[in-house]
Amino acid sequence: MDTPLSTIAVVGLGTMGTGIAEVLALAGREVIGIDISEAAARQAVTSLEASTARAVGRGRITEQERAEALARFRTSDALAAAADAELVIEVVPESYELKQQVFRELDAIVPPTAILATGTNALSVTRLAAESQRPERVLGLHFFNPAPAMKLVEVVSSVLTAPPAVEAVTRLARELGKEPVAVGDRPGFVADGLLFGYLNQAAAMYEANYASREDIDAAMKLGCGLPMGPLALLDLIGIDTARTVLEAMYSASHDRLHAPAPVLGQLSEAGLTGRKAGRGFYTYEAPGSQTVVPDALTPSAGAAAGEGRSIASVGVAGSGTMASGIAEVFAKAGYTVVLAARGQEKADIAKGRIAKSLERSVAKGRLTAEARDETLGRITAAGSLDAFAEVDLAVEAVAEDLEIKQQLFAALDKVCRPGAVLATTTSSLPVVAIARATARPEDVIGMHFFNPAPAMKLVEVVRTVLTADDVHATVRAVCAKIRKHPVDCGDRAGFIVNALLFPYLNNAIKMVEEHYASLDDIDAAMKLGGGYPMGPFELLDVVGLDVSLAIEKVLHKEFRDPGLAPAPLLEHLVAAGCLGRKTGRGFREYARR
Repeated sequence: MDTPLSTIAVVGLGTMGTGIAEVLALAGREVIGIDISEAAARQAVTSLEASTARAVGRGRITEQERAEALARFRTSDALAAAADAELVIEVVPESYELKQQVFRELDAIVPPTAILATGTNALSVTRLAAESQRPERVLGLHFFNPAPAMKLVEVVSSVLTAPPAVEAVTRLARELGKEPVAVGDRPGFVADGLLFGYLNQAAAMYEANYASREDIDAAMKLGCGLPMGPLALLDLIGIDTARTVLEAMYSASHDRLHAPAPVLGQLSEAGLTGRKAGRGFYTYEAPGSQTVVPDALTPSAGAAAGEGRSIASVGVAGSGTMASGIAEVFAKAGYTVVLAARGQEKADIAKGRIAKSLERSVAKGRLTAEARDETLGRITAAGSLDAFAEVDLAVEAVAEDLEIKQQLFAALDKVCRPGAVLATTTSSLPVVAIARATARPEDVIGMHFFNPAPAMKLVEVVRTVLTADDVHATVRAVCAKIRKHPVDCGDRAGFIVNALLFPYLNNAIKMVEEHYASLDDIDAAMKLGGGYPMGPFELLDVVGLDVSLAIEKVLHKEFRDPGLAPAPLLEHLVAAGCLGRKTGRGFREYARR
């Protein structure tokens, strides 16, 4: 059953179908583009001509290769044109009725050896295959948008799919320069299965007025290195499409994390489906445009945060990597810094770490020797919190333990002068519980820096119900001076980034527990299909499995959602002492240094 797949039909010439046709034609395949809309077919030809012209202009292909690719592409408005195709890829709208009709008609048209592939990312491949007279030749072939650029292709087998058919399309994907990942038949497969749960939670976070759309998107881009924020991505995908995918996922999983946030339904019913409609979570210059224009929800660029307090000196409590990084950030920005640890020796070691960091910056040409010396000269290492007596802002970066932080803030309350702002860098603990350890909770706020602090631009500014307005304004102004991007959020577990990131990581672990996909395939899928800088298991091993488990437990305790319960595999690995790179073994094994 060796199928060469040299003649391929693409049914549905929307953005995805046209992109797939381009990839196939450039790879030397004869391509028949089929769409009942003559306008769509004409647009596909125009798009292919334009995109290949750009490729020539950029030196990616020659003019001759362009001419040959265009000659290999023809269009039709009838499925009968697929009669000689060895592979048919359908990418019509996400509707069982529509896709099943296409498959039934193709049964009577294509040869018995032809493979029928669905491009669905939400519907059951098995259910579609069962409607065909040749279920063993039906599978899923899920490209990602834009198809010419995105490397990932998910090859989806149902229980009915014959292995030779899978082998043939997997070989084709590699010949197209793609990275095929073999997955089973469940809604969302790997990449969308993880991505859409995260997008849904972001929509729910916005709907709850927990944070603005701009802050949610900025937090995930700057805090996780993602190419787009979740709400902007929903607008790009299409809010109606996202809702359809989530409905399919929820019907299969009954996991509340997949139950579409009501705002998705409201926007869909109103026709506000994202970029294609000109309005979704954001407003766009025109339907189909990627240019965001101001609307009633756009924050004013000149909006004043209010009058803040004067900050000239900063105290940083702690001796670890985060404390050193924060102290370095403030000193570089011109603040006088006191770095206090439990004992002078620990403080001196922490300052030494800063000296090495600054030296690396000098070696890389990012900092002058003079600036290095001036920065280091602004930092005083102290063995006691008593050195914070005159600081204007005290920032703690000690262990993520509520009791330890409360004891520290009780001490700061006694040491720091009246009017000093007291900030905690906690990533998961209730800031108000820390604030109540002082007699001045109105002066306490969260400043969640990300590691490594000198490099990461994001700071989550966490205001409690007791935080004073001028304290909030002060911290916003300080963030601007130290060249960080502040995002405002309320005092609840995980804030923005961790509340969206860790359920996604937890769901990836569950996929492995269920033997749905391998670590390597999941990591590859999220990097290639989702644009993530690291796969979930790479990230878990870097963060530390013990840290990840602690955050998962906090989120589960706060929101009481069964879907947030830590995956048993994560708990077992932590119990076994497999904590990630720091111990040499986590989800993967690492060479000991």
